[in-house]
Amino acid sequence: MTGATAYDAIVIGWGKGGKTLAAFLAARGDSVLMVEQSDQMFGGTCINIGCVPTKAMVESANHPSLSADDSVRYLDAIQRKNALTSLLRGKNFAMVDTHESATVLTGRARFAGPHEIEVSAGDERVRATSERILINTGAVPVLPPIPGLDGPRVLTSTELVDETELPARLVVIGAGAIGLELAAAYRAFGSQVTVVDAVDRLLPREDDDVVEAVRDVLEEEGIAFVLGARVDRVEDTTDAAVVHLDGGRSLAADRVLVVVGRRPATDDLGLDVAGIQTTDQGAVRVDEQLRTSVEGVWAVGDVNGGPQFTYTSLDDHRIVRDQLLGGATRSTTDRVAVPSTTFITPPLARVGLSEREARDAGRSIKVAKKSIDTIAAMPRARIVGDTRGLLKVVVDAETDLVLGAAVFCVDSQEIINLICLAMRHDVTASELRDSIWTHPSSTEALNEVLGTI
Repeated sequence: MTGATAYDAIVIGWGKGGKTLAAFLAARGDSVLMVEQSDQMFGGTCINIGCVPTKAMVESANHPSLSADDSVRYLDAIQRKNALTSLLRGKNFAMVDTHESATVLTGRARFAGPHEIEVSAGDERVRATSERILINTGAVPVLPPIPGLDGPRVLTSTELVDETELPARLVVIGAGAIGLELAAAYRAFGSQVTVVDAVDRLLPREDDDVVEAVRDVLEEEGIAFVLGARVDRVEDTTDAAVVHLDGGRSLAADRVLVVVGRRPATDDLGLDVAGIQTTDQGAVRVDEQLRTSVEGVWAVGDVNGGPQFTYTSLDDHRIVRDQLLGGATRSTTDRVAVPSTTFITPPLARVGLSEREARDAGRSIKVAKKSIDTIAAMPRARIVGDTRGLLKVVVDAETDLVLGAAVFCVDSQEIINLICLAMRHDVTASELRDSIWTHPSSTEALNEVLGTI
């Protein structure tokens, strides 16, 4: 179209995969247009409203300042979180903007054709074209069709961690990773916290012993659980939000946090105009190399319906980069042993098969497991003053290869990465058991735990 500027590549959305690819292409001299709808989202979800701010709140909750006043501690944590996200937002902006061949536009992008977009910012409209377009718009919170969720005391996780006043009573609807993380953090700040979920158990994928260990820790911290209960409606009264549950029970709260999932952010992108197909769940449909139904257009990160992890988005960019460099050997099927961590305290990290999943699959297995407080060769847990949790590893009885692990202890977010590396490169459980680890560390718990099988 007349008036459209041509670029070597266009990236829509400043998520991990998009910004990394944009910086790579711009560094080698390609003309790159990076479009982000908000100047508060440079760096993407993780930096601004996801991993970084929520984990910063968790860290502050568990490392109190000198003030004994909960509200002061909480406000200090908010200010620290804001300073951190502002710092990282600036660094992420510079990551792309410092390249001479990169152009950054703040505005809403919408496809005007298969390889053309229009960016709107207020009354201004800018047209751009490219034979290579990357969609990286992330995901947005899901609000279930429950009456009253539009009330003034009902918040998403993004909104909660911007509240400057600590809620005395917090009801969390949703017992997933984000719900549990923020429930634990706000309880540590001093809020009275109740977690509600329609599912009748925590962490449905985990084995019963892991679930029991996690629930015991959270309940000991003072978090109440109402599981197997459906929320019928939320009523806004003069001095509280009242969460009405099926069966007639109700809970009063100063704030209600709704964290029941996130959906791909594809609204008003003009995908239909471009001929880009979506799934029934609204995600951009991609193949194993993240190609959409339009040649030269890829979708990376949460928007393509894959695992909603920053590190998955980073790996997505490698798959696309490989194609742009002419290799095209990488695909999503290459991924082995992708871990996850729920940052409660202590954190729960996991990878691969649980014991139940392995047995259901007919595998012959051995299980190594110990409670952290019984592991003699892990003094670090005692040094930092937290011996709660357990370490559980599922091992193939025939090959001695690790099939999966659940690590619920201090430093589990680091231990799990070592276990993942072992799984990817066929390092046996015996090799992990007999390896030399630094002391005192949490990793050396593998010597003792794996020595039980």
